Amino acid sequence: MRHLADTLLASLIPLLILLHLYYAPHTKVEESFNIQATHDILTFGLPWRKTLPDPIHRYDHVEFSGSVPRTFVGPLALAGASWPVVKYVEDVDRQMLGKTILNGLASPDHIVVRTQSSLVAANWFVLFQASQFHIIYYASRTLPNFFAFGLSVCALHDLLPHFAVKHVVYDKKKRQTVSVHPPNAHTAASMQLYRRAMIILTAIGVIFRSELALLLGSHAFYLLIQRRISLDPFQDVIPSCIKGLCIGLAFSVPFDSYFWQTFPSWPELEGFMYNAVNGRAAEWGISPFHFYFSSALPRLLFNPLTYYLCIPIAISMHSIRKPARDVLLPNIFFVFLYSFQPHKEWRFIVYAVPPLLAVAAEGASWIWTRRAKSLLYRFLSLCLVASVFASFASSFAMLAISRLNYPGAEALNRLHTIADGKHRTVSVHMDTSSCMTGITRFLEKPVSQDTPRATIWRYDKTEDEEKLLDPTFWRQFDYILAESPERVIGKWEVEETVDGYAGLTLLRPGQPFAEQGHGAWAYDGSDSPLQDLLQMRNLRDVQREAQKLVRLANHAAQEVVRRARSGELRAAVTGNWKRFKGAMGKNLLRDLDWDKEQARAQEWAYETGRRYLTGGWWVKVRMEPKIRILKKQQQQQQQEQEQ
Repeated sequence: MRHLADTLLASLIPLLILLHLYYAPHTKVEESFNIQATHDILTFGLPWRKTLPDPIHRYDHVEFSGSVPRTFVGPLALAGASWPVVKYVEDVDRQMLGKTILNGLASPDHIVVRTQSSLVAANWFVLFQASQFHIIYYASRTLPNFFAFGLSVCALHDLLPHFAVKHVVYDKKKRQTVSVHPPNAHTAASMQLYRRAMIILTAIGVIFRSELALLLGSHAFYLLIQRRISLDPFQDVIPSCIKGLCIGLAFSVPFDSYFWQTFPSWPELEGFMYNAVNGRAAEWGISPFHFYFSSALPRLLFNPLTYYLCIPIAISMHSIRKPARDVLLPNIFFVFLYSFQPHKEWRFIVYAVPPLLAVAAEGASWIWTRRAKSLLYRFLSLCLVASVFASFASSFAMLAISRLNYPGAEALNRLHTIADGKHRTVSVHMDTSSCMTGITRFLEKPVSQDTPRATIWRYDKTEDEEKLLDPTFWRQFDYILAESPERVIGKWEVEETVDGYAGLTLLRPGQPFAEQGHGAWAYDGSDSPLQDLLQMRNLRDVQREAQKLVRLANHAAQEVVRRARSGELRAAVTGNWKRFKGAMGKNLLRDLDWDKEQARAQEWAYETGRRYLTGGWWVKVRMEPKIRILKKQQQQQQQEQEQ
């Protein structure tokens, strides 16, 4: 049973990633290049044989190339892994399929770290990582950082302090089994692992993200000062880096040269020169030097006890101090080095999060295994359990909010519902804001070969200001997705408006949730149990309330016993069971209005939570109009047809 529980816990992280992907399947602008490239490879194919015209000219990046080129290695791998399923399974959601495959590539961190820790520490690592939001949410997103994330964590696993693992030997003189540490000098097995890690980090740094050079440098420097690799750079470091460089270039240059139609093309080098050397990354914003330590790392670690309690304990306790320090210091040094870059984003240092959580898990394991020894450890253990539950709740709340950040995708899906089948041809223009908030080529409806009279959809993403100012440009469209309707020339009417996330609002007791409809009533919370608890001023009030609850419980128990003796309870249960079977026979679940049931469940949760848990206080998600679905007015359409 224990092994089953450990197995289920080990599968928690990939299952949560899939849950986040299912609940929020769309993409933002940072992920657009890789997801569009994956679509184009799956849809238009590769020129394995001479074809005219060349399919590369139909790719999205030909028209929307971006400021710097990016590698096609990741999209090519996703498309290659997705192709067998796409070919032999009809009506599969190709965008979800590709992201699910990326989940398998980007979530091995809970597996590789388990091999270096005790079972208790490994389980705490899984709990810390699973209750953390950013990695769980973005592990299935096509950011370049998460193409490199899984392999980078595998490489960091090889750099963990293997010398700290205890080996069991038999002492013949003492006739007992003892535990000893291997010598601190580097062994052949350890050196092989270190070289492999340096090769992997160099290769994925060359292909995907150049900041991995700093991660490799910080770990190599730490291994040098610890004398775990040779001081002669030509013996370990440089040969491994050269091998990784050759592997990375062998993957990047041929493929990217073809897709970008220039030779030689090394996108990551061009991006490094553009952003770091030329300083163009600063155009996206500059953060203070302490940003990663004061803001990014606390948000990434998510659970405050990981950095306020667990990591300090791990580096202060004698038995786990050295391995914890060997994991912690090089990753902190990597974050320190990257802090010199003016433009900062949390995803640039995400590779350091699993090692830091591994150190925190060692500290949590130290507390948990001693919870029966003293009242202090028992209290700290309870705090750790409570913090994990609170982190899970906060993570799911952030997931619910993140789902509201894709009004562009929601608008396009609604437009398909509105106009599909009503016209033979529908032409739609999508503005920049729509395309940046979830729209990808995967959402576009392909031309159906099986249904001859199906609607043919034409999509346009023109960004050229000169064309957008030309009135004749807008005449070709039937619908427009626009954030600002005033910029659209011509006579258009708003068919629908799609709202998006605009922040949070704190509701006080007596303040209504909404002006009308669901939540319009204003609950003051005067009769809530929370208010009763807050109004208690002495032990007599507490005793009085406790006696009231006991009387209510006794009355309820007596009523249940009375109904059981009289046969009323059995008759009620039997009748409800018959009604349930009859409803199931009539396909009740199929005929349910799920939107209505969801609204009822939300109203019940709102009323119950505000009455019994918060005493009238509540947090409201504020929404505001983001994307308008504009339809051409019939009068203008008739005039254009006459012309």
